[in-house]
Amino acid sequence: MTDRPNTPVLDRVNLPSDLKALSDRELRQLADELRAETVSAVSVTGGHLGAGLGVVELTVALHAVFDSPRDKIIWDVGHQCYPHKILTGRRDRIRTLRMGGGLAGFTKRAESPYDPFGAGHSSTSISAALGFAVARDLGGDPGDAIAVIGDGAMSAGMAYEALNNAGHLGKRLFVILNDNEMSIAPPVGAMSSYLTRLYTQGPFQELKAVAKGAVGFLPEPLQEGARRAKEMLKGMTIGGTLFEELGFSYIGPVDGHDMEQLLPLLRTVKARATGPVLIHAVTKKGKGYAPAENAADCGHATGRFDPVTGIQAKAKSNAPSYTSVFARALIDEAGRDERIVGITAAMPDGTGLKQFAERFPRRSFDVGIAEQHAVTFSAGLAAGGLKPFCALYSTFLQRGYDQVVHDVAVQGLPVRFAIDRAGLVGQDGPTHAGAYDIAYLANLPGFVVMAAADEAELVHMVATAAAHDSGPIAFRFPRGEGTGIDLPDRGEVLPIGRGRIVAEGSGVALLSLGTRLAPALEAREALAARGIRPTVADARFAKPLDRDLILRLARSHQALITIEEGAVGGFGSHVAQLLADEGVFDGGLKFRSMVLPDRFVDHDAPMAMYDDSALNARHIEAKVLEVMGVGQLADRRA
Repeated sequence: MTDRPNTPVLDRVNLPSDLKALSDRELRQLADELRAETVSAVSVTGGHLGAGLGVVELTVALHAVFDSPRDKIIWDVGHQCYPHKILTGRRDRIRTLRMGGGLAGFTKRAESPYDPFGAGHSSTSISAALGFAVARDLGGDPGDAIAVIGDGAMSAGMAYEALNNAGHLGKRLFVILNDNEMSIAPPVGAMSSYLTRLYTQGPFQELKAVAKGAVGFLPEPLQEGARRAKEMLKGMTIGGTLFEELGFSYIGPVDGHDMEQLLPLLRTVKARATGPVLIHAVTKKGKGYAPAENAADCGHATGRFDPVTGIQAKAKSNAPSYTSVFARALIDEAGRDERIVGITAAMPDGTGLKQFAERFPRRSFDVGIAEQHAVTFSAGLAAGGLKPFCALYSTFLQRGYDQVVHDVAVQGLPVRFAIDRAGLVGQDGPTHAGAYDIAYLANLPGFVVMAAADEAELVHMVATAAAHDSGPIAFRFPRGEGTGIDLPDRGEVLPIGRGRIVAEGSGVALLSLGTRLAPALEAREALAARGIRPTVADARFAKPLDRDLILRLARSHQALITIEEGAVGGFGSHVAQLLADEGVFDGGLKFRSMVLPDRFVDHDAPMAMYDDSALNARHIEAKVLEVMGVGQLADRRA
């Protein structure tokens, strides 16, 4: 085909198969156009920008060389998959990213055959790719398996478990280590330092043709000399390559933005490799878009922005975020108690621990993408006499659940779990929804589980957790802004297992856990027009339950409705167990539990997600009318 460098190449690409007809020169042009299209799309929708910009050339090269969807390209986490989506038949929908009914912000099997494995959390790609490779060799789907994993995701133990198993099995498998020295926060730990040394020390630069390690791909007469040079080089620098010790053929470091390196390298390994191969590609997060390159997080996550200037549209804010309230409350408590320490897993900004670290650097620990370690490390800190606050998103705490049970709960250690992003989180969708922590923590003996109804309650719960030394304690709070309520000067220590009456009424009692309290009060106002004035209570604690409050509400009302931002099996289920054990149902009490639906709720704006889940004020109002036999509430959609 004749090169047409002035013709938009991207307009000729609908599927990866179209790349096969392009020259290398056109592929380079395609990468430039793909980067511009990614910036343009994310400026409209917001989303994860920097990671995608960093793998534009890798994306083009992989799709040009391999044959997806027959070959399985598996993107770890999925933050970087936007360019991939553009090249795989979804360009016409790319400006619906993370919107209701639109494209998901991560890879998703149900969305496209070019997404062979869904993601959202990190460090899963090598395990999944090995699964595809073994399935292929046992008669399953044909084709190669290629995992693209970032250096930040390599800080998780699961990645090493997969590497170890893959090296042992010896299956043909490709791992692309996308080394941009940046996950969400700057990477931490010995592995990050090791990768940095691989490409910054002098001998690698002087002998980089040898350092690529592609000895087996050289003509036979050159292989023996190259092997000797390679061994000498390794002895001069790091004393052996970790990945080769695990059974991989290590190739790299290579420039992940240089198509003249990537294309021939990928073509060669595809043609010649027989076992597992790791290609170490050095990239730059945010590459090619100055506002992202110059940002502290390299444009990791952004709202809508001006594509020319990179300036984000500022959302109107009338209240502080729950995360910022938590950070200030923790800093306040730590100023009075030097035993308080903060732990997070590669999310200092997202959890508010960045502010804590600025004030107390010696008492702040970012352990990398290693939630299991974060939990057990916190348990060790607690056993050592400190007061650890382990700050994780609800959905990320799931990754350390065995450690929560085995290392914290069984030993009764006073680890404080600050659970951010509780409930539905909006555009990140089901992989990031904090739907299960009430259920998976409240079933553990000796655990205290709290949920803040507003930001003032959150301040009190931080103080309560700081003062609680008799066992593990957790408090959950949602993403986004608070209610705008006045904050206390200092948090009060709450009586463990005691809720509060917010509004006295009769007939029906609404018992809320967490931030559904505001919709419950809104529903009460609407019901007042019908002469119905429910009692509204804030449970505060999912465990231990406030038995006195619950039984009083149950015995003095005809109906009791619990409301929570969690899945079935949580607060409402514990209340139902209590009522059954106490024989309250024998007296004819009507009980209903409003929980998240028994399905994964697709990404959308948070209010729309709660509408889909039937947990907004109008749904609470309808539930009250239904339980009282008033009839169906007219549909009054907001």
